[in-house]
Amino acid sequence: MTRVITAGVLVLAFILPPQTAFSETDPERRKRLEAELQNVERQILTQQRLVEDKQQERQSLERDISIIEGEIKKAQLGIQARAVAIEQLSDQIGEKEVVLDILSERLNKQQTSLAELVRKSALLEEYSLVEVMLSKQSFSEFFTDIANYQSIKESLNESLQVLHGIRRDTVEQKIQLEGKQETEAEMKRIQELEKQEIEKKEDKKEEILTITKGEEERYQALLDSQRKTAAQLRNALFELLGGGGGIPFPEAVRLAQYAANVTGVDVALILAILEQETNIGSNLGSCLFTDNSSSRPVMHPTRDEPIFLAIADILGFDPYTRSVSCPISQNGQRVGWGGAMGPSQFIPSTWAIYGGIANTGNGWEYDKSADAIRRINGGSISSPFNNQDAFIATALLLRDNGANGSYSNDRLAALRYYAGWGGANNPANAFYGDQVMNRKSRLSQEIDILRN
Repeated sequence: MTRVITAGVLVLAFILPPQTAFSETDPERRKRLEAELQNVERQILTQQRLVEDKQQERQSLERDISIIEGEIKKAQLGIQARAVAIEQLSDQIGEKEVVLDILSERLNKQQTSLAELVRKSALLEEYSLVEVMLSKQSFSEFFTDIANYQSIKESLNESLQVLHGIRRDTVEQKIQLEGKQETEAEMKRIQELEKQEIEKKEDKKEEILTITKGEEERYQALLDSQRKTAAQLRNALFELLGGGGGIPFPEAVRLAQYAANVTGVDVALILAILEQETNIGSNLGSCLFTDNSSSRPVMHPTRDEPIFLAIADILGFDPYTRSVSCPISQNGQRVGWGGAMGPSQFIPSTWAIYGGIANTGNGWEYDKSADAIRRINGGSISSPFNNQDAFIATALLLRDNGANGSYSNDRLAALRYYAGWGGANNPANAFYGDQVMNRKSRLSQEIDILRN
């Protein structure tokens, strides 16, 4: 009988912020939160390396239980890191709200001052220069009034400039506040997804241990029973959103292999990303860019909307009936932007990079020489709603993100696909990379079965 050894892998007990007998100052609070976040991030990195090392070992009961426990611990650390990050964001949001209050107060005072200057200016302009001069006893009084009038005019211009500046600052602060609020809401949504993943992993661990009772032979038999057969895989559908729904799994593998051959990106990673993008959210691909269920448009009005309209014109489809991804909602509240297109879920501004949609200065137009997808696939203009084009686009972006077949680089490339280069190292987004790599592991096995 083979015993399962899980020494060194412990379920994380959450570390609560230290209780203090006195109120923290703002600088002290910021310093404490930064230190907590750095500590958790170091633990996440350590746990990630442990999981990566285990992934290289031969599949066994001990190895798989260790991986599950490691992923649970890493997910719990991720939740802890996000809790600290959300606390930091809450502080920053509070600071922005204070700034907005100050700017609003200044705006009101400036408007009152401006109104008074306008009133005085209007009174002076009711009199002609001759009337003002004849009403004075001396030239000195006349010139004093002229100087006062000129001073009011100058003050009026200065006040208008200040007013415009305050309004501009207020708009900028409001945009920053909305951005931080969106980030906070998105992180809270990820928290819930991560908690659900932890529960699934805990259930999976208990199920494995219950069925096998810690015996390696029984575990290998369980793995054999769970593995899909080639016949099952040939009949399976690979779900693709925006590209015609499901396609036969063998066809998906063929398209991914084609994309892998021209980019060098692993076949299973391409499929894992596309599968993840199909399942990552709710109601993806069911919105129109004109939907007005909230006060904000579906897709970013300056970054993506003009490009989407240009793509529609270039490809000849109706932008008012073509479905794109919906903005994510959290507790009934709108979070972020939608507008992602087709199986690869590229937003228009990202598709433009690979699909040859260029800004000429007079609008967005198609540049065949810049169409990287078409240079590979041939034919006419590439389309985000075409399956083969979508597979190539995904592979190109993963390649440019650093995917090279190693676990760490492929995971990082997936994170960059989801959160950009700036957000790839944010512990809040770690769940995406982990889920993609889990999918890649499963899909690699399924591809091997299909080929044998």
